[in-house]
Amino acid sequence: MSLEHLQAPEHCASLEDIRRAIDALDRAIIALLGQRFEYVKAAATFKTSETSVRAPMRLQSMLAERQLWAKEEGLDPDVIERMYINLVNHFIEREMAQWKNQ
Repeated sequence: MSLEHLQAPEHCASLEDIRRAIDALDRAIIALLGQRFEYVKAAATFKTSETSVRAPMRLQSMLAERQLWAKEEGLDPDVIERMYINLVNHFIEREMAQWKNQ
């Protein structure tokens, strides 16, 4: 199911409709994370040190912004922060490996 064909939750007629929509959303989220990772890898070419790869100040400001976005969407900002910390730490380690191999 493509995202263009998703039914609104209130228009789903069954649990199967709900699950199909959730699966389509999760697939789209994972595809977007894959695209995000491509940008992370590309960013390594512009980095000049391990500190610039890890970018602790950028990480803190990015996490704060994601928390605001979570609040705007009615989500728990602490949960979104933990999710991003895990995701970004993984991407940083992968970016660090790529940076060292340049």
